[in-house]
Amino acid sequence: MAKKKGSIDPDEQALIAWCIEVEGLLVAAGASVREAQQHIEEEAEWFTDQFYDGLTPEEAAKAALN
Repeated sequence: MAKKKGSIDPDEQALIAWCIEVEGLLVAAGASVREAQQHIEEEAEWFTDQFYDGLTPEEAAKAALN
């Protein structure tokens, strides 16, 4: 069955939701929203690896802050 144009894969949707949680945690730790978004964008591959390695958003945010 063909994927509908514009539909998001469930894994991709979960990754996006996970990154949004990480972003919120980075902001809570003192980053601006823009700084948090920029860091996630610049380190997208690293964050994706953390997601697929099973880290929680809290664990990934903590690792990103260190």
